[in-house]
Amino acid sequence: MGDDRVTITYCTQCRWLLRAAWYAQELLTTFHRELREVALRPATGGVFTVEVGDRVIWDRGVDGGFPEITVLKRAVRDLVAPDKPLGHSDIAHTSDDGAATLVASEARNGNGRHAQEPAGS
Repeated sequence: MGDDRVTITYCTQCRWLLRAAWYAQELLTTFHRELREVALRPATGGVFTVEVGDRVIWDRGVDGGFPEITVLKRAVRDLVAPDKPLGHSDIAHTSDDGAATLVASEARNGNGRHAQEPAGS
């Protein structure tokens, strides 16, 4: 199981503690009934990952940068509370030409890794 625990691993050399803490606060506020804990794990080497249980749902090195909070909340929700409405975070994002954009959580396979890259990446 373990899907009620989120671990945010962040680089101390990069001074990403405040960023990690902000993500933790947002997740705890949104999922206060569903999550048992959100842990902050210090690391080095530019690492920034978010795991739900043993599944990596965001990896800065793979996904390129940091997640938008709405993308991160949807990815967490999909694992811990699939039926939970997220309000404005559930609104589909579209580009100027009307094409729907692919969010990271939709591009992952069962191992938490990319199933395929979105077009144009």
